[in-house]
Amino acid sequence: MKKIFLFILLAATTFSVKADEGMWFLMHIERLNERDMQKMGLQLTAEEIYSVNNSSLKDAIVQFGGGCTAEMVSSTGLVMTNHHCGYGAIAELSTPENDHLTNGFWAKTRADELKPKSLSVRFFIRMDDVSERILSKVNDEMSEAERKKAINQEIALIEQENNEDGKYTVSVKSFYQGNEYYYFVYQDYTDVRLVGTPPNSIGKFGGDTDNWEWPRHTGDFSLFRVYADKNGNPAEYSKDNVPLKPKHHLPISLNGFKEGDFAMILGYPGRTNRWMPSAGISQNVNYAYPAWVEASKTGMDVMKKYMDRDQAIRLNYASKYAGVANYWKNRQGMIDALKQHQTAKTKAATEAKFNKWANKRKNREKYGNVMQVINDYYAYTNEMARHDNYISGGILRSSSLAPLPYVIGNGITFYIQQNDAKKAEVLPKLLEQVNNSYEKLHMPLEKDLLIALLNLYVEKGGDELIAPEIAAIAKENNGDFTAYVNKAFETSIFADKAKLLAFIENPDAQTLQSDLLYQLSNDIINRYRYVSDETKEKQAGFEKAYRLMVQGMRKANPKTKYYPDANSTLRLSYGTIRALPEDPSNDAAINNYTTLKGTIAKYKPNDPEFDLPQKLIDLYEAKDFGQYADKEGYMPVNFLSDNDITGGNSGSPVLNGKGELLGLAFDGNIEAMAGDVIFDPELQRTISVDIRYVLFIIDKFAGASHIIDEFTLVKD
Repeated sequence: MKKIFLFILLAATTFSVKADEGMWFLMHIERLNERDMQKMGLQLTAEEIYSVNNSSLKDAIVQFGGGCTAEMVSSTGLVMTNHHCGYGAIAELSTPENDHLTNGFWAKTRADELKPKSLSVRFFIRMDDVSERILSKVNDEMSEAERKKAINQEIALIEQENNEDGKYTVSVKSFYQGNEYYYFVYQDYTDVRLVGTPPNSIGKFGGDTDNWEWPRHTGDFSLFRVYADKNGNPAEYSKDNVPLKPKHHLPISLNGFKEGDFAMILGYPGRTNRWMPSAGISQNVNYAYPAWVEASKTGMDVMKKYMDRDQAIRLNYASKYAGVANYWKNRQGMIDALKQHQTAKTKAATEAKFNKWANKRKNREKYGNVMQVINDYYAYTNEMARHDNYISGGILRSSSLAPLPYVIGNGITFYIQQNDAKKAEVLPKLLEQVNNSYEKLHMPLEKDLLIALLNLYVEKGGDELIAPEIAAIAKENNGDFTAYVNKAFETSIFADKAKLLAFIENPDAQTLQSDLLYQLSNDIINRYRYVSDETKEKQAGFEKAYRLMVQGMRKANPKTKYYPDANSTLRLSYGTIRALPEDPSNDAAINNYTTLKGTIAKYKPNDPEFDLPQKLIDLYEAKDFGQYADKEGYMPVNFLSDNDITGGNSGSPVLNGKGELLGLAFDGNIEAMAGDVIFDPELQRTISVDIRYVLFIIDKFAGASHIIDEFTLVKD
């Protein structure tokens, strides 16, 4: 999925649910799913999956770095996730002299483990339904603004009531477009250290070419350790901290699987839009996503030009480039899949049926104009969506020097306005922000990047929508920002870290306001955030109509089992190990797994995507797979299941019916990219790295048998 992939449901299109669809709340498993799951092969009870009072499976699942999932795999704090989830931390800890990204890294002792500047894991403690409490504070006579205010006030009370004086982080979230509300209690640990990572040629094997493709041969894993104080509580980094003893850690199965075996995934899926109306799908396909794709590719081309020239630049921009490239391929895949599936047409047919129900006499007053309001809103915002995606998908995602002057400049303005005592308090944080932000920037790259992205923006963003100052500059320079940006980099305090730090020593508000990069950054951010009064009014009408559409669709089909859109809360999905149709490019006997033989077949010496370490080739040729080979003799690498997951599930554990670890989810197949809005029961698949390949790499390739000793291995 690499971070985003989006597989979804028919609930909004056919009002039916298959057993292998859905991202389910753990607190609802006993009522909605336990019986079906046990028929499919689950050997655990719902209480063993989710318990508030006793240790359970949920205690081994953590949100990693705020955007991925990971799992506790030892009683000594080891946490495993995808290589691409740890990528930013690994790149941060890498230098040309100690290039862990390229060469891999394995800590021989705990003293050798490496601490990134900022990395955390979040444990899920409990959740509860507060829908009745919150919705009792609103009524149909309220405006959307009044409704939001009342809801937010109640949310603040709930969060305060459950945080136990700051021990926990509490988050109340809405579901079904504001028709239900639940609160979630978490505990965060911030001392997380790198223990091991395979080299890039294993962890990212196949690169952008293989991303979202099957067959795959990627060793997409990395290993960290969570530390706590001596009492097991969260603590800032200290040499006195000790490895966390989690309430539960996952046993690891060496027994493999066969076609049709039960498989479940627990994780933190990021965002789905499964109730999205047909007009919203059309907007994405025709306006928003094409702009994102074009802007992303523009940024990628500039970055790659510089990254190919210099190893240090490649390391410094590796994480940013990977993120941009992933979204670029995802958005193009979404366009293709949504068109191929004619998803908007399918949704429109469902909406027509709903509209017929909505205009029955008993429903008309509340629901009768819902679809018209929604469709009118999308028509009104189509061009805005195109414009905004040239900014969000291109300028702000690729360029550091687009948002930074705005962010840091506002920090400087705040600093200037304080008294001496407050300045002394604020200054260290401001200096830290500057040092962290500029540490790995390469200004020639940033300059060319900003020129290319601005040129594209003024050409394609729409004459009536482009940020006003940028439009004026473009008019004066015939749409070419080269001369202007060159001048800005020559004069701006933000184009040089030393110059910026010197300015902060003796800041001047007038100088800041006249700075060209600061002005440019302000214009970009302010335009992106600007919402006219007319648009605010239409947004309010749309939000109400969307809420009523979902409410009405559920009311019209009350016997259906529904599950809410993903929004970075812990969910469970279940299904089976399931092959795709036979593929001659896969050497495996069944097209639900791949082998090391297939990895070697893709090998291209010195190719940035398909190179391999010589030691891995040697191990293959010697068939030295240790205890990790399949019983048929081959070395498994990746496998398929039909679980329903999305971005944020990267790193999620794939578990068998006993709750034992089979592998780590890391991607999906491109054929099912329409999954954001429609579930394809034939083609939708989750791609995972086989845990036996992970252990093989740690043990036989890296020689880190001391890490293997920390795992709980299960073999019949």
